[in-house]
Amino acid sequence: MPEPRPRVWYFAYGSNMHTERLGCYLAGGRPAGGAREFPGCRDPRRPERSVAVELDGQVYFATESAVWTGGLAFYDPDADGTAWGVAHLLTAGQFSDIAAQEMYRDPGADLDLTEVLATGRCALGPGRYETLVCPGHLDGIPVLTLTAPWPMPSPDGLRPPSAAYLRHLAAGLHEAGAWRPDEVSGHLASRPGAAGHWTPQDVAALSVPRAPTAPPGPSSRFRPGPRRS
Repeated sequence: MPEPRPRVWYFAYGSNMHTERLGCYLAGGRPAGGAREFPGCRDPRRPERSVAVELDGQVYFATESAVWTGGLAFYDPDADGTAWGVAHLLTAGQFSDIAAQEMYRDPGADLDLTEVLATGRCALGPGRYETLVCPGHLDGIPVLTLTAPWPMPSPDGLRPPSAAYLRHLAAGLHEAGAWRPDEVSGHLASRPGAAGHWTPQDVAALSVPRAPTAPPGPSSRFRPGPRRS
C-alpha cells in the first residue's frame, strides 16, 4: 500500500486565490487576461479543500508583472496589518510545481521544505517569489506561501495592479465566501500600491461575486497557530 503523500496548505494572496487562475498552474494553460502559458503540475488535480484565511502581515503591490502588467501582490509577514487570502490544500509535490512556475523554473522536482518548516522562512533564490514562508499550521498541516525576500517598500517603491490582475484577486476573495462584496472591494482598494489608484467602486466594477466555494461567514476564517519546532 503506497504511503500517503504529504500535504500542505498553499496560502494564496494574489491571483491564485481564484480557482480558475490556479487551474492554469495545476493543469496548465493561459489565464484570462494573462500573457503567459503555464505548463502545469505533475499532479493536475484540484485542491482537496480551499478556505479563507487571515494572517498577520500585509499584502502590497510592487514591481512589474510580465503576465498582467502593473504591480504584483507580495506578502510581508512582518508588516503591520492583516493579510486576506485563500489556503488551498495540496500535496507537497503540487506546491513544489506551483512554486517552480512562480519562479520561472520548470516544474518536476520536489522542494526540500526542511528549512522553512523548521525556521519559518527559506530563501531559494533572490527572485520575487523565491522566498518560502511558513506562518503556522492549520488543522495540523503546515501553511506555506511564496513572497519576495525584501520587506514592504516605501510608497515610491509601490506600483498599482492592473485591472486584469485585480479582477482575479477579487474573484478569489468572493469565492472564499468569508467576506461581503463591499468588504472585498474595500480591502483590495486599500492595499499599499492600490490605495490612491483604485477606489472600492472601481474594484467592485471589475468582478461580479460568484457563489462561494466555502461556507460563508466567520467559520471559514482561520488564523494559523504558531510554528511547531
